[in-house]
Amino acid sequence: MTTRPATKPVLRPSLMQWGHRALRLWWRLRRPTTYGVKALLIHPEDPGKCLAVRHSYVDQDRWGLPGGGYNPKRETAAQAAVREVAEELALTIQQPPTVLRTLTTELEGKLDNLTIVAATPAAAGFRLNAELIEARWVAVDLSDLPAGAPVSRWLKLARSAVIGEEGAADGHREDRDDQDQRRRDQDSEQAGHGSERQPGGNR
Repeated sequence: MTTRPATKPVLRPSLMQWGHRALRLWWRLRRPTTYGVKALLIHPEDPGKCLAVRHSYVDQDRWGLPGGGYNPKRETAAQAAVREVAEELALTIQQPPTVLRTLTTELEGKLDNLTIVAATPAAAGFRLNAELIEARWVAVDLSDLPAGAPVSRWLKLARSAVIGEEGAADGHREDRDDQDQRRRDQDSEQAGHGSERQPGGNR
């Protein structure tokens, strides 16, 4: 059973970070409609644990969920989740993911239709690709994460849906998160080099 945190040196960090900045600028100028998916992975041998990850190209300190964008004309959100998990973690999802939450956000200027799913991989061992710098199996209540560590709103929502909590999914909380997100984005852009650790939309 894999319990040790897995870390990996970031490959091409500057290229990926600058690429994400360019995307954010395009989103703000064009305000496109996009589709994304996030996956809460449940440990195959211990349903009390889930997988938390940190991304390499944006918001590197924040613990969140694997996932990414997809084209709804080519695949469903569930299919996209299976693909993203395979690409980012080399994990295989055998059973169709369960949809936990669907919502629409306007972070970073785009209108993003986000689906959060839960799924259980066939095995616990994983391998990180260049998009991730760390992943670890933690308690679903997130008590295993370092004290004070920032946590993605999507991980909080997914965890709340799984354990039946209502508070973290409150709409007012989401509005405040959006406002905080925008302030952090603005501060990061003004700080120059600090933007390399800027929070990304939908992380």
